Amino acid sequence: MRVPSRSPGPQPGVTPPAPARRTPAPTRPVRPAAPDLDAYRQAVAELLVEVGALAGTAGTAARQVLLDQRLREPAIADVLDATGQGVLGARETLLLELARHQPDRPAPGPDLTALVRIYLLSRIDLMWWRDTTALATDEQVDTHPDLIDLEWLRRRGLLGFRYREQPGSVLGRGVRAVRGRLLPDTAPPTAGVPLRRTRREVVALLNDLAREFARSAPPGTPPLWVTNLAHSAEHRYRLRRLGQPAMLPSGHCLGWAVDVELAWYARFGARDVLAEILLARQSAGELNVIDEGPDWHVCLAPTARARLRSAYEAEMGI
Repeated sequence: MRVPSRSPGPQPGVTPPAPARRTPAPTRPVRPAAPDLDAYRQAVAELLVEVGALAGTAGTAARQVLLDQRLREPAIADVLDATGQGVLGARETLLLELARHQPDRPAPGPDLTALVRIYLLSRIDLMWWRDTTALATDEQVDTHPDLIDLEWLRRRGLLGFRYREQPGSVLGRGVRAVRGRLLPDTAPPTAGVPLRRTRREVVALLNDLAREFARSAPPGTPPLWVTNLAHSAEHRYRLRRLGQPAMLPSGHCLGWAVDVELAWYARFGARDVLAEILLARQSAGELNVIDEGPDWHVCLAPTARARLRSAYEAEMGI
């Protein structure tokens, strides 16, 4: 049975109220997915095979065409765009570095293939830390409040790794060279760090790597050696004037990158052990690792920053 409506219905001379409009819920901006770093590294590896096939001087034009094509592929372009420099900026910088390359200079640097690899993989550092202000001068490195002096920690036995400073004179460099020839097992043949400062999180990372390396390496292997820490763009320009392939910008100038010795540990049967440790950390998303020959470049990922800051404070009793 139909129940009659109790509504009085429309009344003469009375305008019914308009239905209330719902305010649409504010939409959250969709954040673009982070670039796929595994795909990026794989694409770079494939590009390097093609660059190697064009290593001769006659391949200059062909290399430019190759880079024009490959750098625009999504797997690579996504990372380059995220650095702020973009594909075009990265392409122009890389072509300038290739044009500057001098394979016959007295102190040879990486070959063309290695140069492309180092440049492209270092873009991951810049993507991660693109909002960090670069350290322009040595004075900024010495006075930056987020960087600490490692010598203070070393003297108190709070560092599990080793480093040494660059000699300040020709005599000092000569003495070090002689010592290296006479006692090659005591220290790697490195020039030393120009400045002994880095971030607290990086100290915690290096201490952690040093402990893992000590557990895994054969008995008698020396501790982890660090060959480069934070330094300024001013310092990198000095290296460039000496003909070294010091690219800009760099994770070192942001304070988040270091270099660790690899080749020297081959004499102790420990090189591959350290390489596996670093690559495992990269696979876990904690590091960006670049094989630069005798030493490897290591940059901390932002996702590991909070954990390592807590680790540093716990180790230092803060």
